[in-house]
Order: sequence, then C-alpha cells, then structure tokens
Amino acid sequence: MPGPTYQFADFQLDCGHFELLRNGRALRVQRKPMELLILLASREGELVSRAEIAHRLWSSEVFVDTEHGINTAIRKLRYLLRDDSEDPKFIQTVSGMGYRFIAPLVALENPATDSPAAPTLESASDTVSEPQASTPPSIQELPKRPLAVQVAVVAPFVALTVLFIVTAVGPRQIAGLLHRDPNPPITSLAVIPLDNLSGDPNQEYFADGVTDELITMLAKDSNLRITSRTSVMQYKGAHKPLGDIARALNVDAILEGSLSHANGTVHMNLQLIRADTDAHLWAESYDRADNEAVTLPDQAAREIAAKLKNPSATRSATRSINPEAHDAYLHGQYVWYQGGDREAIKEFNLAISLQPDYAAAWAGLSSAYGQGAGSSEMDPLEAMPKAEAAAVKALELDPSLAEAHLTMGISLVTYHWDFIRGDQEIRKAMELDPRSTQAFHLHAAVLAAMNRPAEGIEIQKKASDLDPITRPWALPRAYLWAKDYDAALTDALIKLKADSGVNGLNLIVSRIYKAKGMEKEAGPYLLKFLLLSSGKEAAPEIERAYHQGGYRALVAFQLDQAEKTSRTQYMSPFNKATLNAELGNREKALSFLEQSFRIHDPGVIWIQCEPEFDFLHSEPRFHALIKGLGLPPAS
Repeated sequence: MPGPTYQFADFQLDCGHFELLRNGRALRVQRKPMELLILLASREGELVSRAEIAHRLWSSEVFVDTEHGINTAIRKLRYLLRDDSEDPKFIQTVSGMGYRFIAPLVALENPATDSPAAPTLESASDTVSEPQASTPPSIQELPKRPLAVQVAVVAPFVALTVLFIVTAVGPRQIAGLLHRDPNPPITSLAVIPLDNLSGDPNQEYFADGVTDELITMLAKDSNLRITSRTSVMQYKGAHKPLGDIARALNVDAILEGSLSHANGTVHMNLQLIRADTDAHLWAESYDRADNEAVTLPDQAAREIAAKLKNPSATRSATRSINPEAHDAYLHGQYVWYQGGDREAIKEFNLAISLQPDYAAAWAGLSSAYGQGAGSSEMDPLEAMPKAEAAAVKALELDPSLAEAHLTMGISLVTYHWDFIRGDQEIRKAMELDPRSTQAFHLHAAVLAAMNRPAEGIEIQKKASDLDPITRPWALPRAYLWAKDYDAALTDALIKLKADSGVNGLNLIVSRIYKAKGMEKEAGPYLLKFLLLSSGKEAAPEIERAYHQGGYRALVAFQLDQAEKTSRTQYMSPFNKATLNAELGNREKALSFLEQSFRIHDPGVIWIQCEPEFDFLHSEPRFHALIKGLGLPPAS
C-alpha cells in the first residue's frame, strides 16, 4: 500500500509518491535527499545516527563516500526547506551522532481523489477536495467510502506506486526508510588508549604501543573506519562516559581495555561496546609470554573483525619479532610521537641491531630522521640521506609497508626535489593504507608545492574528514596556500572556537590576518601562540614586546630568539627567511632562502605557497630558486 503522507508547516511529504510539496506546489528533490527526508520524518523526532543513514541509503552501493553524501543531502534538504543549521526549525544536527526531525508532524490519510479515475467512479458529492496546506484536516474529518469504491480508486495508484518504487528507488530502500533497524551495523570504531595496570609508570610506552598496533591491525583486518591514534590519545586516562567519547569521535563503537606487563608476561583485557546502547558486544582476556606479545594485537583485531562480520582480505600471518626488538620499537614510537627524534633514533637503531630484518623499525628510523630535518632539530644534509637509506631498507624488507613508501616519498620530494616519483610513493602509501591521514595530508601538500592548490584542498578535505583532530590547521593552511584568505580564516576561526586549546590554530589565524594586510588583528593570535608555546620565563618579555610594538615586535622577538639559538645548535635558515620576509627585509629573506636551497631545507619547496614571500616573486633571485627546484612558476 502507499506510504504515509506527512504535513509540517507549509510542506506536505507524500512518501508513497516520493513527492514534497510547498503550499500545494511540487518541489524538485533529488533521490538521496528525498530518501533522507522520508527517513527522518518517519522517525518523528527520534535521533537517526549517521551510521544508520549510511546503511539505509547507501548499503547497496559500493565505493561511495557516505560521509560526504550525508553532508550533501542534509545541505540540499536545508536549502529546500529554507532551514538554518544554527537555528533549525526542521532538521536538527546532534553533533557527533546524527540528525532528528524536530518540526511538528501531522500524519494524513492518502486521499483517494489523488487518482485521476476517481470522478468517474464516484458521485460529485463523494469527491474530496484537496486539503489546504495551512489547515490540514484530521484523520477523523476525512469521508468514508464503500470498500469496493476504495479498492477501485486505490488500485491503479498501488500499481503505479509499486512500479515507481521498484524502478526508481528500489523496494529495499523504501522499506528500510520507514522501519528502524534496532541494531544497525558497526561501521566505525575508536580504540581508547589501554590503561597501564603494570604498577610501573615506565611501562606507559608499552600500553601506548600496543594501542597503536591494535589501531593499525584493526585498519588492516576490517573495512571499519578506525579513528586515528592522535584523536584517541586525548582520552588517555580521561575515564569519561563512553557515549560522550563516541559522540565526540563520531563512531559507532568503542574498544577499551587494560594491559599489564611485568615479570616476562603480558596480560591484556579488551571489551567492545556499542555506543548508542552501551551494550557489550565482545570481550576477551589474553595472557602471553614476552616473546609472544607481538602477536596479541593481530589476534585481537582478527577476532573483533570476525565478531562484527567485517573482515578484509586475508593477510599473511604476523612475522616472528624478537621481543626485545619489539620493546625497543615501541619505545621509539612512544618518544617519536612526543617529538623526541634523537631519542627515537636511538631506540629504532637498538631494535634494528637486535633484529636487522625488522622493516617497521627501519621505517620508524626514516621517519625520525625526516621529522628531525623538518623541525629544525637536525641539519638536512646530515639527516635526509640517513632517512632515505632507512626507507630503502624498509622497502627491501617489506614492499607492502605503507609507512616505508611514505617515508621514501618524503625523501624524494623534500631532499631530491623529485616531485613526480615522490608523489607516486606517497600515493602508493595511500593505496596500501587508505586510512593514513598523514599520507593524504602530504599528498595535498605536494600538490600545493606543484602549483595545484585546488587539488590540494580537495585531498586535504579528505584527510581532515578521516581525522579532524590531528591537524585542524591543515585545511586552513591549504586555503592559505591557495590564496583564498577568506575561506582560510572562516575555517580556522570555526575550529578555534570549537577548541581554543589547539595552539597551531592561533598561529595559522595570525598568518591569515597578516596575509590579508591586517596586522592589528593578527597580533593577539600570534601573542597567544607564543605565550602557549614558550616557557613561563619568556612570557614577560613576549608580553612587553607586544605592548610596545604589536605584531611586528613579536616577529622581531622570534627572529632574535632564532639568531641566539643558531649560535649553539642548528637552526633552519628557512625559518629565518620567513621571519625576515614578514618584516619586509628583502635582502636577508632572499639570502636565507638561498641558504635553505643549498642545504635542501624541506620547507623551501613551498616558497611559492607561503604568502610571506609574495613580495619576492618579481625578484630574479627568487625565479632562479624556483627553476632550481624544478617547480612550475606561479601564475
């Protein structure tokens, strides 16, 4: 039989005829927005999760970006309904969870006069006039008809409706829209950092390392969307309600647990919890000797994937890893994530000395050298050849290791300026690990360096969708590099308002304002960035500089600090070039850029993107740098 018809405000939604009317006039609505509107309206104020929407509307389709599809459908519905996301009257967004239809609904009987055959089958006195949109009749007000007349009137429309649904929409889709699945499938998962129950704070590295490996193995063993390590680490030791965490991370389920590592044994407890009902889906305990601990994450990930009926292609068994080498590798990862590149190098080298064929340790070593060169901690001429050699070795040992292709790509791009081959390696890492936000992020950055900023923005959007927490400044920077300063500022300010603790956003906002020629507005953000990133002892000097000279005085303060630091240790000449450019020191900026070019400072490949250098684009020395890098000149 035909689907229900709903009246709300000036609108009438006829589910059976797949039609939306405003004041009696039909509106043109595309298929997916209409299906979504039917689903939301049929639930009459009840929350509908994004996971359920994806399952209902896209379950039969493959290779579909459902996150983008949902956002697009919601945006189109709001346009049609003239709804405001900030002050909604129809569709309310429940952050991190889904949507609900909040307008009052009146369910109408489908009047038989919809059929063009009705006048010939009943007298004029039996004809029901179409109700006015502003005063919908109640069900009791609709006239009664003999059963035979009702059947005769409705039958043609039943046939037409069935034909329309089968050919245009599909029977499963409409049936699914009007009936809730009490247990929609789990499509996304977050692994909360394991609690360290060893009684020894020095074992935190081990608990964090196993958490990282669980995340990696789950991504390999299933088609689930797995939240990144950086996103979940903010909940380490937080002990917040799991429902709140799931909403914040926009996931369907949470994996939590604990780990004890002592006396040569490892004990791990895990439990999988459904976010919307808080129901326990799976739990397991594991006891292993140290020399078997490396297999734990892989085994647990396979069992979880099987439980959720979401396995990926079969993989080969985990290779045997020396337990001491594995322990050193976890140490290296732990300190590398905290920015301790030199300490990480020591730990990765220890792991390699214990097991020379440990591909992941070689890839970690390459990452540590590369990060050290990119963060001004190490001279690129010293660090980058070592990063490249480690990446080559990792690829020899395991050509399927995404991290190895990624580090090789970084080396080719930033050290050899081989943008084509380097980007190919980065895209290979994306292919091997489609959830690698770092690979997507670096691919976007390389496209920007190659004067393809619009493509870079789109790739960065995908990276930010995969992991909106790790690099909230990355999409504003992509807009900044594309010289779309208004879009950059809008995105950055929205994110900063949502989380004022992300200090990188203060820096990017200050840079955007400066690029727009608004130094006065840039000053407070740069001040906050410097106060949060410097020690307490530097705060009085920073504040004094700002009050005396505003934005430019803060830039001069940074330049003075960089000069002092360079007297005792390596300091990136590219950083000095940028600071001098901000102050308009043309000669010094060019000189430091040329020095950056000579030592292959990683930052130099983006000199056409950075707005601080725009005033140098007409300089012959700047043109020579671009030619030497092998980059197409900016238009």
